[in-house]
Amino acid sequence: MNHETFDARVAAYALGALDGEDRAEFEAHLAAGCARCEAALREAREALAALAREAPPASPPPRLRDELLQRLAMSARRPTREELRRTWLRWTAATAAAMLVGGFLVGGWVAARYEARLGLAARQVSAAREQARRSDAALHARLAANEDVLALLRDPATRIIALRGAGPSPEAHGRLVWHEQAGGHLVVARLPPAPEGKAYEAWTIAGGRPRPAGLFQVNASGEAVHRVHAPGPVEVFAVTLEPAAGTDAPTGPIVLASQR
Repeated sequence: MNHETFDARVAAYALGALDGEDRAEFEAHLAAGCARCEAALREAREALAALAREAPPASPPPRLRDELLQRLAMSARRPTREELRRTWLRWTAATAAAMLVGGFLVGGWVAARYEARLGLAARQVSAAREQARRSDAALHARLAANEDVLALLRDPATRIIALRGAGPSPEAHGRLVWHEQAGGHLVVARLPPAPEGKAYEAWTIAGGRPRPAGLFQVNASGEAVHRVHAPGPVEVFAVTLEPAAGTDAPTGPIVLASQR
């Protein structure tokens, strides 16, 4: 017997649709150790099991069901083997089509979930890169400030001026490394983060006239290093809480101030 005959019977046998002499011949062929048919049968059963798990149960097409009922009503005779073969071949083809559609549906669902996970991973990687960039920029700025402070400290004209907390931030404190020609660096600690829409503004005061010396924010720990670009004679240094855009004259409460 041509092996193509057994190939054609694999799907029907997996569905339980093979009987009589055809079933006996196919089982005898399997018992003889045909690796090709065993592998094909295993794949067919795995495909049917996957379809049962992932897709809704397939039902015979209504047209095929009506045709079978009409034939039973018209004649009580036993259908010939050839008629049964054609009927089961139709059912096998319908089932294969349902499996194909189910496979497309499952594949589309898996692809959609995979794309969603890829999108989430891409966003997480992008956020991590942005955070690393910000951390790197902050580290470089801190290193540059430290080098500038060291350069100022080598000059005998540099002074260290203490600032104490005042108003709403009595626990805050700060130090100003100050040079009248080069300016200086203000280092603050224990200063609470400014509210939304607000910022801290430094001031240099001489002859009773305050001059703005730049805006800054503190980190979550209440720390900051701020470069003061306001060289010249100074009597008092102060920090106030102002609108985020800054002001030309103090309007908010003083949170840090030096002594005369």
